[in-house]
Amino acid sequence: MNIFSSIPSPDISSFEVGPVRIHFYALFILLGIALAIWIGSRRFKQRGGESGMILDIALWAVPFGIVGGRIFHVITHWDFYFHPGADISKVFAIWEGGLAIFGALALGSLGAFIGARTAGIKFLAFADAIAPGVLVAQAIGRIGNYFNNELFGLPTTLPWGLEISTSNDAYPQGLPAGVLFHPTFLYELIWNLIGFASLIWLDRKLKLRWGQMFAAYLITYSIGRAFIESIRIDPSEYYFGLRTNVWSSILGIAVGVALLVWSRRRNPVAETSVYLDGREPNGPNVIDSEGTKAEEVESKT
Repeated sequence: MNIFSSIPSPDISSFEVGPVRIHFYALFILLGIALAIWIGSRRFKQRGGESGMILDIALWAVPFGIVGGRIFHVITHWDFYFHPGADISKVFAIWEGGLAIFGALALGSLGAFIGARTAGIKFLAFADAIAPGVLVAQAIGRIGNYFNNELFGLPTTLPWGLEISTSNDAYPQGLPAGVLFHPTFLYELIWNLIGFASLIWLDRKLKLRWGQMFAAYLITYSIGRAFIESIRIDPSEYYFGLRTNVWSSILGIAVGVALLVWSRRRNPVAETSVYLDGREPNGPNVIDSEGTKAEEVESKT
């Protein structure tokens, strides 16, 4: 296949450093998490918080998210892991791929809530700070899917069609060799980066607070995921004619809209602190609508 008329798939999914085998999927997941924490820390500090708090909360959110993502993936691909002769240990083989973002969001949010309460931070303030970075993490994570030769879509004749070997377990039976497929992992990567830029722009224009940035993230990501999921052909459970993750996307949009409406009605005034009442580290750590701390305003006057 001509490389200029298609996207070749990698022949390797890991490399070895001494006795240690490093999987590209795990590497890119970790890189994405690190970038999300870095972006979230910068945003949190700009809003009057201590940047280190984001890492403290992430130490709760990330493990919960990984467990939740894996559980949701296994549940929605039950026949792949539980069939006569199946290797049950594959349930735990995360490095081979299989972290469902909606499961990761659900359980990761629980972990973040526990971490935020422990740190004395408002959960929604944390969620608003980290949300754009999560899109970057998801985009980077999709590169890992590329190295695993997974998450491709319907056949296509477009010049950016993805080459997939017929030995791939997900290669549709009956199709001849050489058929190209939609690189849905790449579509989602691009969508997430566009979403990141859009959320940053919206935040600068509208000062999204009280969970409104997190709501915008849910809506933005879920809209793109619903479309991309509809053209994927990897195994999935179907309900009423739609893949599980299409329904999850619809739920994500609904939750995002509900959170946005609730937040705007419940919190008509600007957020003044990212800390829970009485948990400010050095007295009031208040920020105004422009993101300036109260003590900084006093020092200037």
